[in-house]
Amino acid sequence: MSDETPTNDTVPLAETTTTPSSSVARAATLAVWTLFVLTVGILVLTAWGGYEWRLEGIAVIDGLTAVMWAVVTFFSGIVHSYSRRYMAGDSRLESFYARVFAFTLVVMALTAADHVALFGLAWLAMGLLMASLIGHERDWTQARAAAALARTYFLASSALLAVGLVALAWTTGTTSITGILGELESVPTAVGLVAVGAIVLAAMIQSALFPFHGWLLSSMTAPTPASALMHAGFVNAGGVLLTRFAPVVADELLVMSAVVLLGAFSALLGQAMLLVQTNVKRELGSSTVAQMGFMIMQCGLGFFAAAIAHLILHGFYKAYLFLSSGASVEHTAPKAAGRTRLGFSGTAVSLLTAVGAGALFMLFTGKSATLDSGIVLTLVVVLTTITATRDILQRTTLPASLRLVSVPLVVLTAISGYAVTFNAISSLLAGVPMTATPTELTVVHYLVVALFVGAYLATELGWHRSSDRLYVTLLNVSQPNAATVLTTKEEYDR
Repeated sequence: MSDETPTNDTVPLAETTTTPSSSVARAATLAVWTLFVLTVGILVLTAWGGYEWRLEGIAVIDGLTAVMWAVVTFFSGIVHSYSRRYMAGDSRLESFYARVFAFTLVVMALTAADHVALFGLAWLAMGLLMASLIGHERDWTQARAAAALARTYFLASSALLAVGLVALAWTTGTTSITGILGELESVPTAVGLVAVGAIVLAAMIQSALFPFHGWLLSSMTAPTPASALMHAGFVNAGGVLLTRFAPVVADELLVMSAVVLLGAFSALLGQAMLLVQTNVKRELGSSTVAQMGFMIMQCGLGFFAAAIAHLILHGFYKAYLFLSSGASVEHTAPKAAGRTRLGFSGTAVSLLTAVGAGALFMLFTGKSATLDSGIVLTLVVVLTTITATRDILQRTTLPASLRLVSVPLVVLTAISGYAVTFNAISSLLAGVPMTATPTELTVVHYLVVALFVGAYLATELGWHRSSDRLYVTLLNVSQPNAATVLTTKEEYDR
């Protein structure tokens, strides 16, 4: 209420808008941008010269490492710079910067690690640092609860990864990831299934796939810069893990089919949860669950390079959304959403644009219309395109004649950009084992296709609005842990 008297615990505005003078903040920001410049140089050398650097048995800088280093340092640099103002006046500013910078270094170590112990320790440290950032506001009981919940999930993920790594190292007699991938023939089937199961579960937890999405939806106590780093970078670790161990995962068609199904279900569930959210950050969290599901599904389809391209593009998009989320909140009465009826011409344009998008995707990525898992990925592109085109046509205020021409051009340009990015990443990852291994179609793939088509029709028909049971189910599934929810304004002001 406008006449409400502020409590004595309210933080004065002046203390939260002053640019910090902390030497730690300045030094960390300068250091991370310096790292970005250096990693871009490494990326250029890798792309043009095909260079690869190895510290035998310890670390390797290949195409995947170079790409992830450049992406991680760029996102981290944005977060560092943004936090200079956003975190101004925070009593633990130096600690925040130290942990964000340490997180950056740990992720860089993870993507370069070739020794299983270094990889496992970096995975563990990455999770513990993120849990600490989630609980940055130690005065909030809810923040401490969210950090504890996330830490439990991340410790479980690290334990599972350790089981997988130890099983592979023990049976192959080598402690390097490169050596393990070269000795997979010596791994007994039972041991291989245990190892790959543990690795897939570790990836699912870190990427917040169902039923492990609770930690992500309960992490909203994290400062917005930490949330941006989490959604743009941390959750992508599952895709990096599966790509690094692609020969292990792709060795069994049954495992790949299971990964496709798990990823597809999370993608559809996350998108459905998004439809019933009213909280900005929780909307972004549901969207991340959906996008990570799609990323893991691409790994299951055998397109690990496509998963890396997806996580990069998603990282850019989600970092922007989180860092600009405050601007989307208006202290005004909500306005009625203006949507234009499509009519026959709009529907026809949406369908033609979707077909064109599928054709462009196959053309640019070199995929044919053969019946393998690539056709599933193409179908998802088509369904995504028709949904996006329809939505833009309904919301745009352009004149009808201009709308029906400009919108398809914009959408098809975006699809072409995605395909070009996919090709570029595939080229950079050419030296990484099995980054593109489409599989034969199984009954699971047909089931996934049916699920996506059914979800599209359900959305078109508005079933999520007409079914109270479905609405309540989605709302319940997307609820964060009750102990992590801030319920009153006064709690924010402490």
